[in-house]
Amino acid sequence: MDIKNIALFHAMGAKMNYLNQRQGVLAQNIANSDTPEYRPRDLTKVDFGAVLKDVTGSQKIRMERTAPGHMGPGANLHSPDSRKTRTPYEVAPADNSVIIEEQMVKAAKTNMDYNLMTNLMRKNVGMIQTALGRGAGQ
Repeated sequence: MDIKNIALFHAMGAKMNYLNQRQGVLAQNIANSDTPEYRPRDLTKVDFGAVLKDVTGSQKIRMERTAPGHMGPGANLHSPDSRKTRTPYEVAPADNSVIIEEQMVKAAKTNMDYNLMTNLMRKNVGMIQTALGRGAGQ
């Protein structure tokens, strides 16, 4: 059995690939921080609805209310699409809009997310090994 055939590992691998590519783009932004008229780039976020449709064949899922204190299916929630997209507020002296601090924060968060995926992958492989009777030390 190939680990890539398990949906969870496929999704984690895809997320790790995305994070790896994003780190490269952010590093390029930092490297070009002194390049005149350079504009920072970033990868677009993954559309969860499209991923859900690929996995389940539908974008619709039904919410269950398992306790009286939980929100019901008709709860009034703000759409994440209603938030305004942030644009750089500062132009560096080289006449580009790369803000080193902002790029470093993004790079650090991307690194933390990648480490999280690595740890999740390791833990899930360990659980599968345990379930198959092959301890992590074997």
